[in-house]
Amino acid sequence: MMIRPKDRDALIQALRAGVVPKMGQHLIQVGRANEIESMLRDLERIAVGGTAFRLVIGEYGSGKTFFLNLIRSIALEKKLVTASADLNPDRRLQGSSGQARSLYAELAKSMSTRTKPEGGALAGIVEKFIFTAEGEAKSKGVSVDSVIHDKLERLSEMVNGYDFAHVIEVYWKAARDNNQDLKASAIRWLRGEFTTKTDARAALGVRAFVDDASFYDQIKLMSLFVRLSGFTGLLVCLDELVNLYKLSSRQARESNYEQILRILNDVLQGNVEGLGFLLGGTPEFLNDTRRGLYSYSALQSRLAENTFAKSAGVIDFNHPVLKLSSLTPEDFLVLLGKIQLAFVYGDESRAFIPEEGQKAFMNHCFQRIGEAYFRTPRTTITSWVNLLSVLEQNSSCDWQQMLGEVEVKKDLGGSEDLAVDDLDTGMLGVAGAGDDEFTSFKL
Repeated sequence: MMIRPKDRDALIQALRAGVVPKMGQHLIQVGRANEIESMLRDLERIAVGGTAFRLVIGEYGSGKTFFLNLIRSIALEKKLVTASADLNPDRRLQGSSGQARSLYAELAKSMSTRTKPEGGALAGIVEKFIFTAEGEAKSKGVSVDSVIHDKLERLSEMVNGYDFAHVIEVYWKAARDNNQDLKASAIRWLRGEFTTKTDARAALGVRAFVDDASFYDQIKLMSLFVRLSGFTGLLVCLDELVNLYKLSSRQARESNYEQILRILNDVLQGNVEGLGFLLGGTPEFLNDTRRGLYSYSALQSRLAENTFAKSAGVIDFNHPVLKLSSLTPEDFLVLLGKIQLAFVYGDESRAFIPEEGQKAFMNHCFQRIGEAYFRTPRTTITSWVNLLSVLEQNSSCDWQQMLGEVEVKKDLGGSEDLAVDDLDTGMLGVAGAGDDEFTSFKL
């Protein structure tokens, strides 16, 4: 199979930089067949109006982000709309200074469809809604206004739904009248870019706007709207939830965990339709009973491990928590081969290193950092790509001689950035020291 230069270059550049590729993930996917099969069932359920909620848990560098991106690309092929974002100190599920609004704005900016997988698809979704309404109006012999109004009536029953529906109607009238400024204002509102009621009312005649309090309600409105536009549902992918675990304020952490609980309850009770959440985090973020999700008792009870599966020594792949299994050495050997195949555009005859060389590379890595080379393979893969790059540019070089020069470091991820509390720093008993203080200290 020949690989297009565009896909090859995007894939190799991402792997060399140690980041997850947004294109060509299928070219190097190995292992985790059970996890992918389980997620496919989730996507099929969303596509018929159901819901899904998954926490994807794995160590730093174990492939969480890659897995999320892979599922996202599969969702696009199933006619779902996807939205993805990484949490950081300025983007959270709940906040009081614009953090949740900022997260929503990033999700809206990243909205993708099968024809626009790179993001920025929101305007196209609105256009498709209008195009569908125009076709329906023509077939029924009624006005477009009446069809749009009838379609949007379901939105009006939801929180902030009246204003959402009004903005869509404003966009339709602006498109009809070729008013580009008004169309742009409507898209700005849908993206969460208005920050005051005054600006929203002056531009669009609505009093509401997307703020921290309406973050989740706006996502529910958007999930219904994409279905009205002809898509099968909305998949929201949130990564780096460990940033919630790092929050120094216990109140801020619990407020965000409460938002996760609200989402989980809605999904479990069927209060939404055509909406899925895929959240990526580390084991500490889930299991820590002082700072993680398990510190919030309602979440701990809902996310607790299936005791029957645990006692039988098996994995429940339908559980809300999906713990990514580590790659095996055999999987890693296949991965090295797939990366090299992508490097040479799918032409096996151009491979630089034979299979025995790949095994020698694995042995070299094992001697340097032990089993971490395949359990958390990010830095190992970067070293492999660097070696292939040198061999590609210097055909006279011998891979056997160069192998000893390969430097491999253990992937520490972001663990050194975790906030350190009073027990870690030995500050217990000092006036003012507590779980919410001394967050600037590092081990």
